[in-house]
Amino acid sequence: MRHRKAGRKLKRTASHKKALLAALSTSLLRHKKIRTTVAKAKETKVFAEKLITRAKRAVERETQSKVKDVHARREIYRSIRDRSVIQELFAEIAPKVLSRPGGYTRVVKLGHRRGDGAQIAVLELVDFNTGTAPAKPSAKEKKEE
Repeated sequence: MRHRKAGRKLKRTASHKKALLAALSTSLLRHKKIRTTVAKAKETKVFAEKLITRAKRAVERETQSKVKDVHARREIYRSIRDRSVIQELFAEIAPKVLSRPGGYTRVVKLGHRRGDGAQIAVLELVDFNTGTAPAKPSAKEKKEE
C-alpha cells in the first residue's frame, strides 16, 4: 500500500526521477515552455514551483536588506546545475512573480503522441507568454485604419 506517499513514481528509481525533474525544470526555466507527457509535466510543475517560490522569497529579502541571499542560490543550485539559468531565475523570473501568490506554471494538454499514444502536454510559465503570436487585427479594425 502507498499510503501517505505523495507524487508519481514515473517508473524510475529515486535518483533517476530526481535527475529527470531537475533537467525538466532547468529547461522550463531556460525556455519558459516545454513539451512533455502529462505525468512528467505535473510532477515538474510541483518541483519547479518550489524553486521559484524559494527564489521569490530570496529576492524579497534582497530588496529589503540590499544583500544577496547566497544561501538560497546555493540551495537552488543543488537542483539546477546551470549558472545562467539561476541568474535568469533571480534576475528575471522571480521579480516578475513577486506579486503572484503561487501558481507560476500551467499545464495545457495537447492530445496523444502518435508513436505510443502517451498524453502530451505543454508546461509553461504563466507570466511569460512567449509562444503566443501577436493578435491579428480584425476586418473592422482594418477598415478604421
